[in-house]
Amino acid sequence: MADSSFDIVSKLDRQEVDNAVNQALKEVNQRYDFRNTGASLGLHGDEIVMSANAEERVLAILDVLQSKLVRRGISLKALDIGEPKQSGKEVKLGAALKEGIATDDAKKISKIIRDEGPKSVKARIEGDELRVSSKSRDDLQEVIALLKGKDLDVALQFVNYR
Repeated sequence: MADSSFDIVSKLDRQEVDNAVNQALKEVNQRYDFRNTGASLGLHGDEIVMSANAEERVLAILDVLQSKLVRRGISLKALDIGEPKQSGKEVKLGAALKEGIATDDAKKISKIIRDEGPKSVKARIEGDELRVSSKSRDDLQEVIALLKGKDLDVALQFVNYR
């Protein structure tokens, strides 16, 4: 019997991120508490930039953005939020989008699978993703349940289950 396998990846649906940013921008433009505050946000490459005239306003924009991302099924672990920075009369906040599993995170996930998962399961690091294989599909399901139960620093998706 051939080995069954699946891949563990950390990818973002760019269209959903773009839609969430546009929805958040629309809400910010319509809300009364953001009037005349210079509140704005936009997606610039791999970073979402928010700005307003006060730090509290920027954090409120971040809250609106996070609610829109969650509603669209995007994990907040995919955001690397920086510190608010004063720039002249306005405060800016950048949130970088993280994709791919870093090597140290991949090693940590692989160690969890080795230590706590079924013994027949093997995990290999392949670039910015992990390939998990086993003869038993039930063992693979166990690994998926194990990783979903862990609080990791990366947003994980399980793809190519065969």
